[in-house]
Amino acid sequence: MDSSQFLAAYIVFLFSTTIFITSPSLADPDPLQDFCVAKTTADLMIDGFPCKPISEVVPDDFFSAAISMAGDTNNMFGSNITAANVLSFPAVNTLGISMNRVDIAPGGVNPLHTHPRATEIGFVVYGEVLVGFVSTSNVFYYKIIKAGMNFLIPRGLMHFELNIGKEPALEITAFNSQLPGTAVSSMTLFGSKPAIPDEVLAKTFQVDDNIVNLIKSKFGN
Repeated sequence: MDSSQFLAAYIVFLFSTTIFITSPSLADPDPLQDFCVAKTTADLMIDGFPCKPISEVVPDDFFSAAISMAGDTNNMFGSNITAANVLSFPAVNTLGISMNRVDIAPGGVNPLHTHPRATEIGFVVYGEVLVGFVSTSNVFYYKIIKAGMNFLIPRGLMHFELNIGKEPALEITAFNSQLPGTAVSSMTLFGSKPAIPDEVLAKTFQVDDNIVNLIKSKFGN
């Protein structure tokens, strides 16, 4: 092997090694400043909002009452999610963290959903909740969680929380993303705009169009 071939092979080796080493740790980049309070009115957003000028940052930017009040659970699911993410708490911008308050009425459910951009860890403040998720191997992991206990939902997996107690339940959940995103399975499949074709849903769930249309009618389609 001559010197030019050796150099080419060495460059390929270094490139491949770099990709191998860094790819498992791909995530939000480390911030390059102490903080970046989001300017949420900006027209351009690329993986986060631009920073508010330091001269405009005030102490109140770092404190929030976003999840201090109980949410209204008088809805079809009997639950309410109140977020403290970059949209309601701009100081978390670029820091890779956010929280939710989850209020669930007796018999209510935080319905099957996923967070495509974050792993979730939760804490039950009060109540008795059945928490479960399904792995990509179609294994269902679940447990009844009571006050003072934690639960963990790996990133992107389908999960739910069902209040099986006789009193309201309250959870506080945290995410390793400033904006984890939420895709509620029923709303995604049966309430999308424009609607997913009936034949796709009928074939997916092995039912006829009448059942698909009945379910769609519950979600505005």
